[in-house]
Amino acid sequence: MGDAVTERLPLFPLGTVLYPGLVLPLHLFEDRYLLMMRDLLERPEPRRLGVVGIELGHEVGDTAGLRLAEVGCVAELQGVKRRPDGRYDLVTVGASRFRIKELDRARPYLCGEVEFLPEQPGTDPGPVAHRVRLLFQLYRHRLAAAGAEVTEPVELPEDPVRLSYLIAAAVVLDGHDKQRLLEAEDAALRLRAEHHLLIRENRLLNAMPTVPAGQFLDAAFHPN
Repeated sequence: MGDAVTERLPLFPLGTVLYPGLVLPLHLFEDRYLLMMRDLLERPEPRRLGVVGIELGHEVGDTAGLRLAEVGCVAELQGVKRRPDGRYDLVTVGASRFRIKELDRARPYLCGEVEFLPEQPGTDPGPVAHRVRLLFQLYRHRLAAAGAEVTEPVELPEDPVRLSYLIAAAVVLDGHDKQRLLEAEDAALRLRAEHHLLIRENRLLNAMPTVPAGQFLDAAFHPN
């Protein structure tokens, strides 16, 4: 085992969990994040920031009282559009997961020394991946029956790591469950957690078929 890879990243606290491989549009309007963008645009590509979940506090306002999750995900900038009023619309894609080792509050926006986490399939992910695929299709069917707007059928990847993140992003869950899936050590453990969560969600939809809060595979802009 080699030494862990670390990097200093600007941090973007959100009430949304980003997973590797998933797209996250962002709309930046607070002065501190406009400064962050100016700093990022002065750097060579790839331009990256760290999206990290908020455990206590709010996305907008003072960061002094924020309590952040330990594990977040790098967001790589794929598209940047500056509005005439100075705001930015971004398209980002999740890359590596990281663990925050140290927070830096010296600038108006948060930065952190982060340690990147490995991506492993884990022990024998095949059988649980098969069960999760079946449960996910049942979940989509029950969501549609409950009146939710469900996207066209999703082509589920064979790779267990990619599959585990797609399922984590697609299922409507609360922030605690979403964060727990991000923090799972490997894909097999994540898929096993998703297996239990999908059984629970399918039972709830079957017993009380109403549309869950939020949108399925929501691709809306997330304001800072």
